[in-house]
Amino acid sequence: MTGEVAGTRATTVRRPRYILGVLSSSVFMAMLDNLAMNNALPHIGAELGAGLSGLQWVVAGYTLVLAATLLSASAIGGRIGHRPAFLAGLVTFIAGSALGAAAGDLTSLMAGRAVQGLGAAMVLPASTALLRHTFTEDRRRARALGVRGAAGGLGVALGPSVGGPLVDWLGWRSVLWINIPIGAAALVLALRVLPRPAPAPARWDPAGQLLAVLGPGSLVYALVQGPVDGWRAPLVIVALVVTALALPVFVLIESRGTDPMLDVRLLLDRLWAGAALACFTASAGLFGGLFFLTLYLQDVLGWSATGAGMLFLSASAFIVLTAPAAGILTARYGARTPLVAGLALCALALAGIGRYGRDAAYAEFWWLLPLLGAGAGLAFVPAMVAVVQRSPVGRTAVASAVMDMLRELGGVVGVAALGAILTARMRQSLFERAVEAGMPDASAHELVRSAISLGPAASLDPPGAGPAPARVTVWAEESFVEGLRLALCCTAAALGCAAIAVTVLLRGPRPR
Repeated sequence: MTGEVAGTRATTVRRPRYILGVLSSSVFMAMLDNLAMNNALPHIGAELGAGLSGLQWVVAGYTLVLAATLLSASAIGGRIGHRPAFLAGLVTFIAGSALGAAAGDLTSLMAGRAVQGLGAAMVLPASTALLRHTFTEDRRRARALGVRGAAGGLGVALGPSVGGPLVDWLGWRSVLWINIPIGAAALVLALRVLPRPAPAPARWDPAGQLLAVLGPGSLVYALVQGPVDGWRAPLVIVALVVTALALPVFVLIESRGTDPMLDVRLLLDRLWAGAALACFTASAGLFGGLFFLTLYLQDVLGWSATGAGMLFLSASAFIVLTAPAAGILTARYGARTPLVAGLALCALALAGIGRYGRDAAYAEFWWLLPLLGAGAGLAFVPAMVAVVQRSPVGRTAVASAVMDMLRELGGVVGVAALGAILTARMRQSLFERAVEAGMPDASAHELVRSAISLGPAASLDPPGAGPAPARVTVWAEESFVEGLRLALCCTAAALGCAAIAVTVLLRGPRPR
């Protein structure tokens, strides 16, 4: 630890702004790929012959590997040094981008996305640890972490905005090719300016490493495949069982270890608990909301992919504006105020979006996107700053990895939970409309299955001599909106409950 601190002090006077720039740009690139591929999916399906399940894994495969390997990657970085871990992650991410961009089939594309996720898992915790080594004074460190948080949040928010125009103008492969020159430039600069802190002494923990991959990986698989294959599918059930066993065993092993990969006692700390809850729920609301808002804009309101992507620029701008400010507020007043405010703003924005139907105009709901962006900026940065400041110096990367993992898992859970609520309500609403119009139950069920499989924008031909396809499409869109409204309201309620819980957990004097 002495060598680590000494290395930190030696680098604080050597181009800290360049260090912050290269680390933040790499985090931006890694987080951009969370959502950048969404607008490319129809083109990928047409060119590679991918079905719905395959397209879901193009997106979810990145998140699955990223979430499942974050803790392991952070522990390895502590063992070999965060500078070589960061450089290796950057090279891996670039290689995965090239593999995916050159893919001639769906399997190669999914492999490229998985390699990208592994690279991102190495980059994210190492970047936080290197920032802590570079900025030793609390307020400067909080501001630097705020900039890093803004870069990550901006990457998430800009994903659809960047992906839409790239797909329309240059094809879906450009969404991956663009990472290569950006990554190469970051790599060249990183080799020149990054500090060389001493590795943190840590015992190799193979059981903890395996369980840290197996538990979250099984959970993410179940959440992604459950809505597709059915919650009673054998592999989904196995994944849920593995999750239920792996996570408690992981906690047991880590709590008994002399030098664990994750000090589980930190999770009992009220500041840690509040920050973790805020990060998880805010991510669930943001990722789930953006995913289904994209479908709403394109499938119901008829927007183009580029137009839908551009709408998120207002959210992106407010993430940029509020994230650094959130870091400063946290340094001065503690994490509670910005965390609670961020969760409340996200809840209000999602509840507001849920009020609109299939004839909504941009002028009616434009103001809700900046509200959502401001809420995300206020929630993510204080959560990261709080746990990093609270953690021992040698466990900074692990603390960062835990929060990044919670954010990724929160996004998967948000999409899955909103999707389950939306699907259930849409199924019921569409069936009721079809039966009220005189369709037999069997035909109504067949129509519902088609609508759920193809989406509300598909041209649906009712089986037999039924209503006109245009009328059925209106039913599907109205049913989708009803499901979206219920899902967003439930999410807003969950965010409101989380805000109350964070207020209680962080009550009293500011934690030191």
